[in-house]
Amino acid sequence: MQTLVLIFLLAVAIQVVYLIVLMVSIAKKRFNPAVSVHPVSVIVCAHDEELNLRELIPALLKQNHTAFEVIIINDRSNDGTYDLLLEETKKDVRLKMVDVKQTPDHVNGKKFGITLGIKAAKYDWVLLTDADCRPDSNEWLRVMSEQFADDKNFVLGYSAYEKRPGFLNLFIRFETLFTAIQYIGYALAGNPYMGVGRNLAYRKSVFLNNKGFGSFLPVTGGDDDLFVNRHATAKTTAVALGADALVHSFPKTTLSDFYHQKVRHLAVGKKYRAKHQFLLALFFFTHLVTWFVGIPLLFFSTTVIWAASALIFRTLLLSITVHQSAERFGQKFESWAVPLLDFLFVIYYISTAPVAFLTKKIRWKS
Repeated sequence: MQTLVLIFLLAVAIQVVYLIVLMVSIAKKRFNPAVSVHPVSVIVCAHDEELNLRELIPALLKQNHTAFEVIIINDRSNDGTYDLLLEETKKDVRLKMVDVKQTPDHVNGKKFGITLGIKAAKYDWVLLTDADCRPDSNEWLRVMSEQFADDKNFVLGYSAYEKRPGFLNLFIRFETLFTAIQYIGYALAGNPYMGVGRNLAYRKSVFLNNKGFGSFLPVTGGDDDLFVNRHATAKTTAVALGADALVHSFPKTTLSDFYHQKVRHLAVGKKYRAKHQFLLALFFFTHLVTWFVGIPLLFFSTTVIWAASALIFRTLLLSITVHQSAERFGQKFESWAVPLLDFLFVIYYISTAPVAFLTKKIRWKS
């Protein structure tokens, strides 16, 4: 029993260290005013996204930025995407279309499309988002580009999911926020390991000089996080935070769709650098131990005080971290639900991670 208590307390201590580092890194982030305006090419890869593009294109063209272009890649769409883009590109010279009729064998369609889009970009800085995303502000391009600098190659942004009724939506938003706290916190602490393609900028020159996605072309997904993981460093990575830097996306509406999406995302993690795999594995292992050892200890009179105190302290710290980070990211979150969501996150993780790390065939949308 004593050994079990020591293991539990050690796990909680490690969790506390992680949370404090992440919270402090995010909280102390300060932004310097832009010295000059940096032009940017916005890249969107779209497959059967006519309805989304009818909303996204006007939102992008209304951005308050003096020098930008929008490149939409029509990735073998079967709907009216091509006709829409053909018409819209005639109205505004800042909007361009790259039409993909077929992809090479054994090459992921999205990676191929993004590659063509980046090659077509006339500016060195490219900013990626998805067709089902919407900037929360007309200042998005300006705020993201304010982080562009001569010594930077990457700028990480945050993309939240739209708030909708239902518990699944609440959990999806928590999981997304919890993930962002980690990758943004790590980056601000000097150890960037991933970004999300819904709100991510990097240099075209860095992409081309490193042969794009060539080192992980066979991998399903990874066009965002693996590229950051391979090439981003502490000195070359910046972060853009705040409501004006935020984009939101539309979440899955069924548990099955969400499950397959997360299996796909987690599967890419086994391709991360060894040090990042270790740091992430240590965090999630101690997370599991905290709950699955801590709860049984609550039922023994000799350990209940220790277990309850440690669990309460760690949960309060997590709630504060979530609340403060959400505010820094430019959104609000239901902090009162964090204890339950955190416990369910452990269930979610042990349900998806083994499948993601063991499966060889990852499902992708058609």
